[in-house]
Amino acid sequence: MLKKIGSISMLAAILAAATPALAQDVLDSGDTSWMIVATVLVIMMTIPGLALFYGGLVRTKNMLSVLMQVFATFALMSILWAMFGYSLTFTEGTFNSIWGGFSKSFLSGITPDSLSGTIPEYVFVTFQLTFACITPALIVGAFAERIKFSAVLWFLSLWLFLCYIPIAHMVWGGGFLSAGLEGMGMAAAMDFAGGTVVHINAGIAALVGCIVLGKRIGYGREAMPPHNLTFTMVGASLLWVGWYGFNVGSELAADGTAGLVLINTQLCTAAAVLGWLFIEWMVRGKPTMLGGASGAVAGLVAITPACAFVGPMGAIVLGIISGIVCFWAVTSLKSMFGYDDSLDVFGVHGVGGIIGAIGTGFLASTSLGGGGYGEGVTMGGQVTTQIVSVLVTIVWTGIISFILFKIIDAIIGLRVPEDEEREGLDSTQHGEAAYHL
Repeated sequence: MLKKIGSISMLAAILAAATPALAQDVLDSGDTSWMIVATVLVIMMTIPGLALFYGGLVRTKNMLSVLMQVFATFALMSILWAMFGYSLTFTEGTFNSIWGGFSKSFLSGITPDSLSGTIPEYVFVTFQLTFACITPALIVGAFAERIKFSAVLWFLSLWLFLCYIPIAHMVWGGGFLSAGLEGMGMAAAMDFAGGTVVHINAGIAALVGCIVLGKRIGYGREAMPPHNLTFTMVGASLLWVGWYGFNVGSELAADGTAGLVLINTQLCTAAAVLGWLFIEWMVRGKPTMLGGASGAVAGLVAITPACAFVGPMGAIVLGIISGIVCFWAVTSLKSMFGYDDSLDVFGVHGVGGIIGAIGTGFLASTSLGGGGYGEGVTMGGQVTTQIVSVLVTIVWTGIISFILFKIIDAIIGLRVPEDEEREGLDSTQHGEAAYHL
Protein backbone atom coordinates (compact mmCIF):
# COMPACT_ATOMS: atom_id res chain seq x y z
CA MET A 1 0.00 0.00 0.00
CA LEU A 2 2.80 2.39 0.90
CA LYS A 3 4.53 1.47 -2.34
CA LYS A 4 1.37 2.30 -4.32
CA ILE A 5 0.95 5.63 -2.52
CA GLY A 6 4.61 6.40 -3.18
CA SER A 7 4.17 5.70 -6.90
CA ILE A 8 1.13 7.97 -7.11
CA SER A 9 3.01 10.72 -5.28
CA MET A 10 5.93 10.38 -7.67
CA LEU A 11 3.58 10.52 -10.69
CA ALA A 12 1.89 13.63 -9.27
CA ALA A 13 5.26 15.26 -8.75
CA ILE A 14 6.29 14.46 -12.33
CA LEU A 15 3.03 15.89 -13.75
CA ALA A 16 3.35 19.00 -11.60
CA ALA A 17 6.87 19.55 -12.82
CA ALA A 18 5.80 19.00 -16.42
CA THR A 19 2.82 21.41 -16.30
CA PRO A 20 4.81 24.64 -16.88
CA ALA A 21 6.54 23.04 -19.85
CA LEU A 22 3.22 21.93 -21.31
CA ALA A 23 1.93 25.47 -20.94
CA GLN A 24 4.81 26.87 -22.97
CA ASP A 25 4.67 27.42 -26.73
CA VAL A 26 5.42 24.29 -28.72
CA LEU A 27 6.51 24.29 -32.36
CA ASP A 28 3.78 23.11 -34.73
CA SER A 29 5.16 21.97 -38.06
CA GLY A 30 1.78 22.37 -39.80
CA ASP A 31 1.39 25.97 -38.65
CA THR A 32 5.00 26.67 -39.54
CA SER A 33 4.65 25.23 -43.04
CA TRP A 34 1.53 27.28 -43.69
CA MET A 35 3.12 30.48 -42.41
CA ILE A 36 6.14 30.06 -44.67
CA VAL A 37 3.75 29.66 -47.63
CA ALA A 38 1.68 32.66 -46.46
CA THR A 39 4.83 34.78 -46.25
CA VAL A 40 5.84 33.88 -49.79
CA LEU A 41 2.30 34.67 -51.00
CA VAL A 42 2.52 38.19 -49.57
CA ILE A 43 5.90 38.67 -51.23
CA MET A 44 4.24 37.66 -54.49
CA MET A 45 1.54 40.28 -53.85
CA THR A 46 4.18 42.99 -53.86
CA ILE A 47 6.63 41.72 -56.43
CA PRO A 48 5.36 41.03 -59.02
CA GLY A 49 1.66 41.61 -58.12
CA LEU A 50 1.51 45.25 -57.05
CA ALA A 51 4.34 46.19 -59.41
CA LEU A 52 2.49 44.84 -62.47
CA PHE A 53 -0.85 46.24 -61.32
CA TYR A 54 0.63 49.72 -61.01
CA GLY A 55 2.93 49.40 -64.00
CA GLY A 56 0.09 48.63 -66.38
CA LEU A 57 -1.83 51.70 -65.23
CA VAL A 58 0.81 54.31 -66.06
CA ARG A 59 1.94 55.53 -69.47
CA THR A 60 4.59 53.61 -71.42
CA LYS A 61 7.32 56.13 -70.63
CA ASN A 62 6.90 55.59 -66.88
CA MET A 63 6.44 51.81 -66.71
CA LEU A 64 9.91 50.96 -65.42
CA SER A 65 9.95 53.82 -62.94
CA VAL A 66 6.93 52.38 -61.13
CA LEU A 67 8.37 48.86 -61.20
CA MET A 68 11.62 50.23 -59.83
CA GLN A 69 9.93 52.17 -57.04
CA VAL A 70 8.00 49.11 -55.85
CA PHE A 71 10.99 46.77 -56.23
CA ALA A 72 13.45 49.04 -54.42
CA THR A 73 10.92 49.86 -51.69
CA PHE A 74 10.49 46.16 -51.00
CA ALA A 75 14.24 45.73 -50.61
CA LEU A 76 14.83 48.85 -48.51
CA MET A 77 11.93 48.25 -46.10
CA SER A 78 13.14 44.67 -45.56
CA ILE A 79 16.48 45.89 -44.20
CA LEU A 80 14.96 48.66 -42.08
CA TRP A 81 12.47 46.20 -40.60
CA ALA A 82 15.22 43.81 -39.52
CA MET A 83 17.33 46.62 -38.08
CA PHE A 84 14.72 48.43 -35.97
CA GLY A 85 11.20 47.97 -37.33
CA TYR A 86 10.33 44.61 -35.78
CA SER A 87 11.57 45.63 -32.36
CA LEU A 88 9.80 48.99 -32.39
CA THR A 89 6.54 47.31 -33.37
CA PHE A 90 6.42 44.17 -31.24
CA THR A 91 8.30 44.92 -28.01
CA GLU A 92 7.49 47.22 -25.11
CA GLY A 93 9.07 50.66 -24.98
CA THR A 94 9.21 53.83 -22.93
CA PHE A 95 6.45 55.39 -25.01
CA ASN A 96 4.55 52.13 -25.29
CA SER A 97 1.25 53.69 -26.34
CA ILE A 98 2.87 54.69 -29.65
CA TRP A 99 6.22 52.91 -30.12
CA GLY A 100 7.80 49.74 -28.88
CA GLY A 101 11.37 49.41 -27.64
CA PHE A 102 14.81 48.56 -28.99
CA SER A 103 15.36 45.25 -27.18
CA LYS A 104 15.20 43.23 -30.42
CA SER A 105 16.95 45.72 -32.70
CA PHE A 106 19.00 43.96 -35.37
CA LEU A 107 16.94 40.89 -34.35
CA SER A 108 18.97 40.63 -31.16
CA GLY A 109 18.15 37.64 -28.99
CA ILE A 110 16.23 35.76 -31.68
CA THR A 111 17.55 32.29 -32.50
CA PRO A 112 16.30 29.41 -34.67
CA ASP A 113 14.77 27.97 -31.50
CA SER A 114 12.86 31.13 -30.56
CA LEU A 115 9.10 30.75 -30.94
CA SER A 116 6.25 33.15 -31.52
CA GLY A 117 3.23 31.08 -30.56
CA THR A 118 3.59 27.80 -32.45
CA ILE A 119 5.90 29.06 -35.20
CA PRO A 120 9.58 30.07 -35.23
CA GLU A 121 10.01 33.75 -34.41
CA TYR A 122 12.10 34.20 -37.55
CA VAL A 123 9.05 33.14 -39.59
CA PHE A 124 6.87 35.66 -37.71
CA VAL A 125 9.49 38.38 -38.26
CA THR A 126 9.55 37.68 -41.99
CA PHE A 127 5.76 37.49 -42.28
CA GLN A 128 5.40 40.87 -40.60
CA LEU A 129 8.25 42.19 -42.74
CA THR A 130 6.12 41.63 -45.83
CA PHE A 131 3.39 43.88 -44.38
CA ALA A 132 5.97 46.57 -43.65
CA CYS A 133 7.14 46.32 -47.27
CA ILE A 134 3.85 46.35 -49.15
CA THR A 135 2.29 49.19 -47.14
CA PRO A 136 4.82 51.88 -48.18
CA ALA A 137 4.85 50.43 -51.70
CA LEU A 138 1.10 51.07 -52.00
CA ILE A 139 1.72 54.81 -51.60
CA VAL A 140 3.84 54.88 -54.76
CA GLY A 141 0.73 54.80 -56.95
CA ALA A 142 -0.51 58.19 -55.77
CA PHE A 143 2.41 60.26 -57.04
CA ALA A 144 3.44 58.05 -59.96
CA GLU A 145 4.89 59.69 -63.09
CA ARG A 146 6.25 62.83 -61.43
CA ILE A 147 8.37 62.15 -58.33
CA LYS A 148 12.13 61.80 -57.97
CA PHE A 149 13.34 58.29 -57.18
CA SER A 150 15.55 59.62 -54.37
CA ALA A 151 12.54 61.39 -52.81
CA VAL A 152 10.56 58.15 -52.86
CA LEU A 153 13.26 56.31 -50.94
CA TRP A 154 13.73 59.08 -48.36
CA PHE A 155 10.04 59.61 -47.76
CA LEU A 156 9.13 55.94 -47.44
CA SER A 157 12.06 55.20 -45.14
CA LEU A 158 11.05 57.96 -42.73
CA TRP A 159 7.36 57.12 -43.14
CA LEU A 160 7.99 53.52 -42.08
CA PHE A 161 9.32 54.66 -38.70
CA LEU A 162 6.99 57.59 -38.11
CA CYS A 163 3.69 56.27 -39.49
CA TYR A 164 3.62 52.54 -40.23
CA ILE A 165 5.38 51.35 -37.09
CA PRO A 166 3.42 53.56 -34.64
CA ILE A 167 0.04 52.54 -36.08
CA ALA A 168 1.08 48.87 -36.19
CA HIS A 169 2.25 49.06 -32.57
CA MET A 170 -0.93 50.87 -31.51
CA VAL A 171 -3.11 48.14 -33.04
CA TRP A 172 -1.06 44.92 -32.87
CA GLY A 173 1.77 45.60 -30.45
CA GLY A 174 -0.11 46.51 -27.29
CA GLY A 175 -0.24 50.26 -27.91
CA PHE A 176 -2.97 52.85 -27.66
CA LEU A 177 -5.61 51.34 -29.97
CA SER A 178 -5.51 47.99 -28.20
CA ALA A 179 -4.30 48.03 -24.60
CA GLY A 180 -4.68 51.80 -24.27
CA LEU A 181 -8.35 51.84 -25.21
CA GLU A 182 -9.05 48.88 -22.95
CA GLY A 183 -7.43 50.83 -20.12
CA MET A 184 -9.96 53.59 -20.81
CA GLY A 185 -12.87 51.17 -20.55
CA MET A 186 -13.37 50.89 -24.32
CA ALA A 187 -13.17 47.90 -26.61
CA ALA A 188 -9.89 47.20 -28.40
CA ALA A 189 -9.82 48.00 -32.10
CA MET A 190 -10.73 45.06 -34.35
CA ASP A 191 -8.23 44.93 -37.20
CA PHE A 192 -7.36 41.37 -38.08
CA ALA A 193 -4.99 41.87 -41.00
CA GLY A 194 -4.42 45.60 -41.49
CA GLY A 195 -7.40 47.78 -42.40
CA THR A 196 -6.01 50.67 -40.37
CA VAL A 197 -2.38 49.57 -40.19
CA VAL A 198 -1.97 49.00 -43.92
CA HIS A 199 -4.73 50.47 -46.05
CA ILE A 200 -6.00 53.60 -44.30
CA ASN A 201 -2.41 54.35 -43.31
CA ALA A 202 -1.17 54.13 -46.90
CA GLY A 203 -4.29 55.74 -48.37
CA ILE A 204 -4.02 58.88 -46.25
CA ALA A 205 -0.30 59.26 -46.99
CA ALA A 206 -1.12 58.83 -50.68
CA LEU A 207 -3.76 61.56 -50.58
CA VAL A 208 -1.41 63.97 -48.83
CA GLY A 209 1.39 63.13 -51.25
CA CYS A 210 -0.54 63.73 -54.45
CA ILE A 211 -1.84 67.05 -53.11
CA VAL A 212 1.60 68.27 -51.99
CA LEU A 213 3.28 67.27 -55.26
CA GLY A 214 0.51 68.73 -57.40
CA LYS A 215 -1.00 67.43 -60.61
CA ARG A 216 0.88 65.81 -63.46
CA ILE A 217 1.59 68.06 -66.43
CA GLY A 218 -1.46 67.96 -68.68
CA TYR A 219 -3.71 66.32 -66.08
CA GLY A 220 -7.33 67.03 -66.97
CA ARG A 221 -6.38 68.30 -70.44
CA GLU A 222 -4.50 65.38 -71.97
CA ALA A 223 -5.55 61.75 -72.14
CA MET A 224 -3.53 59.58 -69.74
CA PRO A 225 -4.93 56.08 -70.29
CA PRO A 226 -3.31 52.95 -68.84
CA HIS A 227 -0.76 51.65 -71.29
CA ASN A 228 -1.24 47.92 -70.63
CA LEU A 229 -4.42 46.65 -68.98
CA THR A 230 -3.23 43.09 -69.49
CA PHE A 231 -0.45 43.75 -66.97
CA THR A 232 -2.97 45.37 -64.66
CA MET A 233 -5.28 42.35 -64.81
CA VAL A 234 -2.40 39.95 -64.15
CA GLY A 235 -1.22 42.14 -61.29
CA ALA A 236 -4.72 42.28 -59.77
CA SER A 237 -4.98 38.50 -60.06
CA LEU A 238 -1.67 38.03 -58.28
CA LEU A 239 -2.89 40.40 -55.57
CA TRP A 240 -6.08 38.36 -55.20
CA VAL A 241 -4.18 35.08 -54.88
CA GLY A 242 -1.49 36.54 -52.64
CA TRP A 243 -4.05 38.16 -50.36
CA TYR A 244 -4.86 34.74 -48.90
CA GLY A 245 -1.38 34.81 -47.42
CA PHE A 246 -2.04 38.33 -46.19
CA ASN A 247 -5.40 37.59 -44.54
CA VAL A 248 -5.39 33.89 -43.75
CA GLY A 249 -1.76 34.08 -42.66
CA SER A 250 -2.67 36.65 -40.02
CA GLU A 251 -4.29 33.85 -38.01
CA LEU A 252 -0.72 32.47 -37.58
CA ALA A 253 -2.13 28.95 -37.61
CA ALA A 254 -3.82 26.39 -39.85
CA ASP A 255 -7.15 26.11 -38.02
CA GLY A 256 -10.87 26.78 -38.24
CA THR A 257 -10.51 30.55 -38.09
CA ALA A 258 -8.12 30.35 -41.03
CA GLY A 259 -10.90 28.59 -42.96
CA LEU A 260 -13.36 31.35 -42.09
CA VAL A 261 -10.89 33.99 -43.24
CA LEU A 262 -10.36 32.06 -46.48
CA ILE A 263 -14.04 31.97 -47.47
CA ASN A 264 -14.66 35.55 -46.32
CA THR A 265 -11.77 36.87 -48.41
CA GLN A 266 -13.05 35.07 -51.49
CA LEU A 267 -16.69 36.09 -51.13
CA CYS A 268 -16.06 39.75 -50.29
CA THR A 269 -13.69 40.16 -53.24
CA ALA A 270 -16.07 38.48 -55.68
CA ALA A 271 -18.96 40.64 -54.45
CA ALA A 272 -16.89 43.81 -54.80
CA VAL A 273 -15.99 42.93 -58.39
CA LEU A 274 -19.68 42.54 -59.23
CA GLY A 275 -20.68 45.64 -57.27
CA TRP A 276 -18.13 47.79 -59.11
CA LEU A 277 -18.98 46.34 -62.53
CA PHE A 278 -22.73 46.78 -62.14
CA ILE A 279 -22.54 50.38 -60.90
CA GLU A 280 -20.04 51.20 -63.67
CA TRP A 281 -22.32 49.55 -66.21
CA MET A 282 -25.25 51.63 -64.99
CA VAL A 283 -23.38 54.95 -64.83
CA ARG A 284 -21.06 54.68 -67.84
CA GLY A 285 -22.86 52.21 -70.07
CA LYS A 286 -20.09 49.59 -70.16
CA PRO A 287 -18.36 47.35 -67.59
CA THR A 288 -14.57 47.50 -67.98
CA MET A 289 -11.66 45.23 -67.17
CA LEU A 290 -10.07 48.09 -65.24
CA GLY A 291 -13.26 48.37 -63.21
CA GLY A 292 -13.26 44.67 -62.43
CA ALA A 293 -9.63 44.74 -61.32
CA SER A 294 -10.22 47.85 -59.22
CA GLY A 295 -13.29 46.27 -57.65
CA ALA A 296 -11.30 43.20 -56.69
CA VAL A 297 -8.71 45.29 -54.88
CA ALA A 298 -11.45 47.32 -53.16
CA GLY A 299 -13.03 44.12 -51.85
CA LEU A 300 -9.69 42.72 -50.70
CA VAL A 301 -9.00 45.94 -48.84
CA ALA A 302 -12.42 46.07 -47.17
CA ILE A 303 -12.35 42.48 -45.90
CA THR A 304 -8.83 42.78 -44.50
CA PRO A 305 -9.78 44.13 -41.04
CA ALA A 306 -13.00 42.12 -40.89
CA CYS A 307 -12.06 38.71 -42.26
CA ALA A 308 -11.96 36.79 -38.94
CA PHE A 309 -14.84 38.64 -37.29
CA VAL A 310 -17.71 38.57 -39.81
CA GLY A 311 -19.65 35.71 -41.34
CA PRO A 312 -19.65 34.75 -45.03
CA MET A 313 -22.90 36.62 -45.76
CA GLY A 314 -21.57 39.67 -43.98
CA ALA A 315 -18.49 39.45 -46.19
CA ILE A 316 -20.69 39.57 -49.29
CA VAL A 317 -22.51 42.66 -48.00
CA LEU A 318 -19.18 44.34 -47.22
CA GLY A 319 -17.93 43.52 -50.71
CA ILE A 320 -20.92 44.99 -52.51
CA ILE A 321 -20.74 48.19 -50.45
CA SER A 322 -16.99 48.60 -50.95
CA GLY A 323 -17.22 48.05 -54.71
CA ILE A 324 -19.93 50.69 -55.12
CA VAL A 325 -18.49 53.28 -52.72
CA CYS A 326 -14.92 52.96 -54.01
CA PHE A 327 -16.19 53.43 -57.58
CA TRP A 328 -17.81 56.67 -56.40
CA ALA A 329 -14.58 57.70 -54.63
CA VAL A 330 -12.34 57.30 -57.70
CA THR A 331 -14.80 59.06 -60.00
CA SER A 332 -17.06 61.59 -58.30
CA LEU A 333 -15.09 62.31 -55.12
CA LYS A 334 -11.82 62.67 -57.01
CA SER A 335 -13.42 64.99 -59.58
CA MET A 336 -15.13 66.99 -56.86
CA PHE A 337 -11.86 67.91 -55.13
CA GLY A 338 -9.61 67.81 -58.20
CA TYR A 339 -6.59 66.02 -56.72
CA ASP A 340 -4.39 63.90 -59.00
CA ASP A 341 -4.12 60.54 -57.25
CA SER A 342 -2.48 58.87 -60.25
CA LEU A 343 -3.53 55.27 -59.56
CA ASP A 344 -6.37 55.91 -57.09
CA VAL A 345 -4.60 54.74 -53.96
CA PHE A 346 -6.77 56.84 -51.68
CA GLY A 347 -9.99 56.02 -53.49
CA VAL A 348 -9.43 52.27 -53.23
CA HIS A 349 -7.16 51.70 -50.22
CA GLY A 350 -8.06 54.70 -48.09
CA VAL A 351 -11.81 54.63 -48.67
CA GLY A 352 -11.97 50.82 -48.82
CA GLY A 353 -10.03 50.58 -45.59
CA ILE A 354 -12.39 53.00 -43.84
CA ILE A 355 -15.43 51.02 -45.06
CA GLY A 356 -13.87 47.78 -43.84
CA ALA A 357 -12.76 49.13 -40.46
CA ILE A 358 -16.11 50.68 -39.55
CA GLY A 359 -18.09 47.90 -41.23
CA THR A 360 -16.30 45.39 -39.01
CA GLY A 361 -17.90 47.01 -35.97
CA PHE A 362 -21.38 46.42 -37.37
CA LEU A 363 -21.01 43.08 -39.15
CA ALA A 364 -19.20 41.33 -36.30
CA SER A 365 -22.54 41.20 -34.48
CA THR A 366 -23.86 37.67 -33.99
CA SER A 367 -27.28 38.93 -35.12
CA LEU A 368 -25.70 39.64 -38.51
CA GLY A 369 -23.81 36.35 -38.69
CA GLY A 370 -20.54 37.56 -37.16
CA GLY A 371 -18.50 36.08 -34.35
CA GLY A 372 -19.57 38.63 -31.74
CA TYR A 373 -17.71 41.07 -29.55
CA GLY A 374 -15.63 40.88 -26.42
CA GLU A 375 -17.26 40.41 -23.04
CA GLY A 376 -19.51 43.33 -22.19
CA VAL A 377 -18.99 45.04 -25.57
CA THR A 378 -22.02 46.18 -27.57
CA MET A 379 -22.25 46.97 -31.27
CA GLY A 380 -22.36 50.68 -30.45
CA GLY A 381 -19.27 50.43 -28.30
CA GLN A 382 -17.32 48.50 -30.94
CA VAL A 383 -18.36 50.82 -33.75
CA THR A 384 -17.23 53.77 -31.64
CA THR A 385 -13.84 52.14 -31.16
CA GLN A 386 -13.57 51.45 -34.89
CA ILE A 387 -14.31 55.10 -35.67
CA VAL A 388 -11.71 56.20 -33.10
CA SER A 389 -9.09 53.92 -34.70
CA VAL A 390 -9.88 55.34 -38.15
CA LEU A 391 -9.66 58.94 -36.93
CA VAL A 392 -6.41 58.35 -35.05
CA THR A 393 -4.86 56.83 -38.17
CA ILE A 394 -6.09 59.66 -40.41
CA VAL A 395 -4.88 62.44 -38.12
CA TRP A 396 -1.56 60.83 -37.18
CA THR A 397 -0.58 59.79 -40.67
CA GLY A 398 -2.00 62.86 -42.38
CA ILE A 399 -0.05 65.34 -40.26
CA ILE A 400 3.23 63.43 -40.22
CA SER A 401 3.11 62.61 -43.93
CA PHE A 402 2.54 66.29 -44.76
CA ILE A 403 5.52 67.33 -42.61
CA LEU A 404 7.76 64.67 -44.18
CA PHE A 405 6.83 65.66 -47.73
CA LYS A 406 7.53 69.32 -46.97
CA ILE A 407 10.90 68.61 -45.33
CA ILE A 408 12.07 66.40 -48.19
CA ASP A 409 10.84 68.94 -50.74
CA ALA A 410 12.85 71.65 -49.02
CA ILE A 411 16.04 69.57 -48.85
CA ILE A 412 16.24 67.60 -52.11
CA GLY A 413 13.00 68.42 -53.92
CA LEU A 414 10.12 66.04 -54.54
CA ARG A 415 9.33 66.54 -58.17
CA VAL A 416 11.36 66.01 -61.31
CA PRO A 417 11.89 69.02 -63.64
CA GLU A 418 9.17 69.64 -66.21
CA ASP A 419 11.26 68.51 -69.18
CA GLU A 420 12.08 65.21 -67.43
CA GLU A 421 8.44 64.61 -66.60
CA ARG A 422 7.48 65.16 -70.23
CA GLU A 423 10.19 62.80 -71.45
CA GLY A 424 9.26 60.14 -68.91
CA LEU A 425 10.86 58.86 -65.72
CA ASP A 426 12.10 55.61 -67.24
CA SER A 427 14.82 57.33 -69.22
CA THR A 428 15.43 60.43 -67.07
CA GLN A 429 15.55 58.68 -63.68
CA HIS A 430 16.85 55.25 -64.62
CA GLY A 431 18.32 55.45 -68.13
CA GLU A 432 16.20 52.54 -69.38
CA ALA A 433 13.12 51.86 -71.45
CA ALA A 434 10.40 49.30 -70.82
CA TYR A 435 9.95 48.65 -74.51
CA HIS A 436 12.19 48.90 -77.58
CA LEU A 437 9.97 49.34 -80.61
